[in-house]
Amino acid sequence: MMTKENMTPKEIVAELDKYIIGQATAKKSVAVALRNRQRRLKLNEDMQKEITPKNLLMIGATGVGKTEIARRLATIVQAPFVKVEATKFTEVGYIGRDVESMVRDLVEASIQIVEKQQYSNVYTQAERNAIERIVKLLIPGIKKEKKQSTSANPFESMFKNMGIDPNQVNPQAEEEEEEVTETISTDREKMKQQIRNGLLDDRELTVQVESQKKPVNSPMGAGLEQMGIDLNETLGALRPKQKTKRTVTVKKAIELFIQEESSKLVNPEDIQSMAVDLAQNAGIIFIDEFDKITSKNENSGTVSREGVQRDILPIVEGSQVTTKYGPIQTDHILFIASGAFHVAKPSDLIPELQGRFPIRVELDDLTKEDFVKILTEPNNALLKQYIAMLETENVTITFTYESIERLAEIAYRVNHETDNIGARRLHTILEKLLEDLLFEAPDMQMGEITITESYVNEKIEHIVADKDLSRYIL
Repeated sequence: MMTKENMTPKEIVAELDKYIIGQATAKKSVAVALRNRQRRLKLNEDMQKEITPKNLLMIGATGVGKTEIARRLATIVQAPFVKVEATKFTEVGYIGRDVESMVRDLVEASIQIVEKQQYSNVYTQAERNAIERIVKLLIPGIKKEKKQSTSANPFESMFKNMGIDPNQVNPQAEEEEEEVTETISTDREKMKQQIRNGLLDDRELTVQVESQKKPVNSPMGAGLEQMGIDLNETLGALRPKQKTKRTVTVKKAIELFIQEESSKLVNPEDIQSMAVDLAQNAGIIFIDEFDKITSKNENSGTVSREGVQRDILPIVEGSQVTTKYGPIQTDHILFIASGAFHVAKPSDLIPELQGRFPIRVELDDLTKEDFVKILTEPNNALLKQYIAMLETENVTITFTYESIERLAEIAYRVNHETDNIGARRLHTILEKLLEDLLFEAPDMQMGEITITESYVNEKIEHIVADKDLSRYIL
C-alpha cells in the first residue's frame, strides 16, 4: 500500500504528472530530494545529523510550472509548505520583513496541519459532545433555583468596567443546575437521532460561541513578530475569552461546536511540539524570484541585494530560529529556490549561497503540444474547470480537438510575439473566448454548445492579428 512515508520517486512523479505537464527533469529531481529525506529518517541519529537536504534551484520562465511542482509535492506528502518572494525581504538594519519570517510562516503552516490531524482523531467524541449541547438547547431541562453566592466575584465589577459581560467570559456562571425527567431524557435521545439523520439541519437556533474577532495588528506588534513574539496572543491570554450570540442552523451549530469541543479534547502543547518537529524534518520553503536578489538586477541597491543573500545563507545552511512556539532548527528543511534568470545567472549569486543549492534544474519552455495537454490531461485541466462551471447553469459545452489545437497555437504564438508567461496565457485566452457564454449562461435554457475552430477564430482571431491589441488583451 502506498503511503506518504514510503512513496518511491517513480510514484511521486506519477502523482505530479496528474497535475503538471512535462518538466520530467524537475519532477525527477524533487522526487529524489523527497525520497532522500525519507531515507535519512531511517538512519541512526548520529548519521541523521550529518545528512542535510540537497536544496534545488529551478531555472525557467514564468508559468512553466516551478511553483506548481513545489506546491503539489508538499500536498502529496502532506508536508508544511510556504512560498515566499525573495524581493520582499530586506537586509538586517533596514525597514522591512526579515528572512527569518519565512521559517515562522512554515511553523504556522505546520501548526494547521497537525491541528487538523489531531482534531480528526477526536472528531467522533467532539461531534457527540456538540450534538449533546444542541439537544440541551432545544430541549432544556427543568431549572433548579440558583443558590445565591455568599461572596461576590471580585472580578465581576472589573469585567463590567471593561464592557464585558461576566456571563460571556465564564459561561458556566450562567448555567444553572437542571433536573432531567424521564420524559425529557427520552425526547433528547429521539432528537439526537434526528440530528444524526440530518432531519433538523435547517432548523434555526441561537447559540453562544467563542468570538472569532481578530485583534488589529499594531506597528509595535509587527516589530515584536520579528522576534517570534505575538503581542496580540500575549494580551489575548490575559483577556478572558468572550462569547457571542449567533442565530444559525443546526447544521452550522454542529460545525461551530465541534470546533470548540475538539479544542478542549486536544493538548495545545502537544500540537505545538509536534508542529515544530514536523516543520524541522518535513518542511518545504519555496523562494521565488531568486534571480532578483543578484548583483546584476537593477531594481534595488547592490548592498541591499547582497545583504539579503547573506541573511538567507545561515537559514539555508542551518540555524536556530525563535518562534512563538519555541526554537526551530532549519538544518533539515528543504529549500527550493526559483527564478527566470534572464538577466542574471546563478553564478551571480554569492559563492556561499550557490553552494547551498547544489541541484540545478532548468525547466523547458512550453510548446504547442504542451498547451494541448495542459488544456485536456491534468485532473485540474482548464477546460474541465470551465465545463464544470457552466454545467451549474445547465449548459453543456464540448470542445472539438481542432478548437483545442487552435487555442494551443494561439497561446504559443502570443507568448512568442509578446511576453512569454507560459501556461498563464491560457487563462486569459479562455476567459476571452468564453466571455459571452459565461455572461449569457444564466439566462439560457438547458442546451448543448460545441466550441469549434471557427468559433475560436470568430472570437479571438482578430485580437491575435492586431499585435497592439493582443499585447493589452491577451
